[in-house]
Amino acid sequence: MNFLAHLYLSGEDEDLQFGNFIADAVRGKQLYSFPPNIQQGIQLHRAIDTFTDQNEIFRKHCRLFSKDHGHYSRVLMDVIYDHVLAQNWEHYHPSELEKYAALFFQKTSLRSHELPPKMQPLFSTMKKQNWLLQYRSLEGLEHIFYHMSKRTSFPSDFTKAIPTLKEHSALLTDEFHLFFDALQQHVQAYLSDKNISVDFRTFKG
Repeated sequence: MNFLAHLYLSGEDEDLQFGNFIADAVRGKQLYSFPPNIQQGIQLHRAIDTFTDQNEIFRKHCRLFSKDHGHYSRVLMDVIYDHVLAQNWEHYHPSELEKYAALFFQKTSLRSHELPPKMQPLFSTMKKQNWLLQYRSLEGLEHIFYHMSKRTSFPSDFTKAIPTLKEHSALLTDEFHLFFDALQQHVQAYLSDKNISVDFRTFKG
């Protein structure tokens, strides 16, 4: 899962959401330099990634892109799932995506000094280009893929994934809902074990 899904799966807890957002920039013992609530968000991010990587629906969808993108089909699918979530946002959350994105960027800007150094330029780009909203359209997704390609250390063109996405759009959307429902249940159980309550039914539009 990519940024939008990770944020959504953090519920309304701002520290949990912040930790989930920065998790990929936190390595090893760096985890313990953050307050406990943010640590929980970082660990939640990792639990979500582990579930996703092991899920057969996700693996099946990765194989649709593996011919052109090999190992990096997983990276593409993370972003594509955010695209599907953004397109179906009203099914999962009562707030409009525009308002949800604006609130996230506002809250995170106020604590941008807490971001790991490598996250600060990324967050600035995300906010300036409103990635959370761009996920919703194919044009926005293509723009994000283009910038992803520029950041890789190998020759790549992630925009080639767009025709494959169009070809399998109906399948990806139908099976995403099955996958995401299972993931929400997994997250609820994971957080419940840590005495954190998130009820995704209250979010649905």
